[in-house]
Amino acid sequence: MPLLARFLTAKYASLRLHEEKLDSSVAPQLKSELITLHAEGIHNVILDLTEVKYTDSSGLSALLVGNRIMQEDGGIFILSALSEHTMKLIKISQLDTVLNILPTVEEAVDAVYMHEIEKDLKQGS
Repeated sequence: MPLLARFLTAKYASLRLHEEKLDSSVAPQLKSELITLHAEGIHNVILDLTEVKYTDSSGLSALLVGNRIMQEDGGIFILSALSEHTMKLIKISQLDTVLNILPTVEEAVDAVYMHEIEKDLKQGS
């Protein structure tokens, strides 16, 4: 099974990480995928972490890279379905106010569409 599953729509890309650990063995490939998506013109990304049970500092770094590059062009980077361990690491690192975190992929999809509507309204005024 591939490390990442990719699903693209006109408004966003959804990635699902097929690993139990988001650590130094996985983080470089995730960063590379996020940079590739950005280069392809994708600015809204949902990262489904349902299968991830453990995250370390290199994994957290990959998440921050994704957040930064998507926001550069007015996009949004959303994490969904975080394990208790990953959420605890994010809170301890005080990144829960920096990263967009939602319980489910469905809620993340809704958030992407709301983000796009708000962006369109701001550009129209």
